[in-house]
Amino acid sequence: MISILIQLFMTFGLLSLLAVGGGTAVLPEMQIVLNEQFQVDHMKFVEVYSIGQLAPGPNMMMVIVFGFQLAGLAGALTVLLSFFLPSSILCLTVGRIWVRIGESPWRRAVQNALEPISIGLMCAGVFAVAKAAINGPVSIGLAIAVLVILLFSRTNPVYLILGSGLVGGALMYFTRFT
Repeated sequence: MISILIQLFMTFGLLSLLAVGGGTAVLPEMQIVLNEQFQVDHMKFVEVYSIGQLAPGPNMMMVIVFGFQLAGLAGALTVLLSFFLPSSILCLTVGRIWVRIGESPWRRAVQNALEPISIGLMCAGVFAVAKAAINGPVSIGLAIAVLVILLFSRTNPVYLILGSGLVGGALMYFTRFT
């Protein structure tokens, strides 16, 4: 039990420090690590991620669910601390330095460099989740419909997630598609 807690602490601590631009940036790596080290399959990852998107508060609180599934309450607490504490300390430290350097050319250069990196990492996270979740005609149709709705309306994504879940569940139940 202690060895899995140490493994969880090291894994999620490292992911925390790599989360440039937000938690979505580390989703591909998190998916790979959870699959290889802890045998969490891709569909289970997508299910937990989807629940995290619906739950109130920060969507990356979903990592606590993985900790709980892998090592109970101790695992949930370990993952909570290891995923949120290192990045919080780093942000606090860098934030204080950031204020001190003011409008330095270095500050602007770092910001300009991190912006495309953050966007790229977030896109990679979205792609990783989509690749695991889109696995048949129903999910392809729903993904395209949701994309079109998001592009051309101001619909709240929570409604789209809930609606997609209901429509997809009903279609799969009645047609036996996967």
